[in-house]
Amino acid sequence: MIVIGASLGGVRALTALFQGIPATFRTPSAIVLHRQKDSDGMLVEILQRDLPLQVSEALDKEPILPGRIYLAPSDYHLLVEPNHFCLSIDEPVRYARPSIDVLFESAADAFGREAIGIVLTGANVDGSEGASRIKARGGRIIVQDPATAEAPQMPQGVLSRIDPDYILPLDRIAPLLLELTSHSG
Repeated sequence: MIVIGASLGGVRALTALFQGIPATFRTPSAIVLHRQKDSDGMLVEILQRDLPLQVSEALDKEPILPGRIYLAPSDYHLLVEPNHFCLSIDEPVRYARPSIDVLFESAADAFGREAIGIVLTGANVDGSEGASRIKARGGRIIVQDPATAEAPQMPQGVLSRIDPDYILPLDRIAPLLLELTSHSG
């Protein structure tokens, strides 16, 4: 399971990342992208237009299917279980709902060594605690090189807390994911 967190500049970063992934990629991805709580479903349409894999907002108790990109709905925390998603309206974490930390922590608990967490551009430090949990459970952490991020605070927040497995510019993350998940496309 791949879990991704982004904030300011995240739509461009996600588009750049997934354009390097072939339509045959099977590992599911769950994304928290900070956005307004009253935003509509346009984000799914924007991402789907430019990405090779099917994109949808995750539904509560929805099974996790291979080859899909799931987006946290606005104003809901997204959690993963071994086989399905859960949505929560618990209090915001670090002023965010959805929270990257919540997604990452649930992925660490559900998938352990099989979790891959990716922290992209963003203007806060959401994701640093969750990345720490993934790393502690034996999963891998990839951080966008802050020098290449539109907003470097989120990647820097992770770097100040843990030593990630990889620090890469966006154009090198997709080839690494293909290698880590044994997908040649």
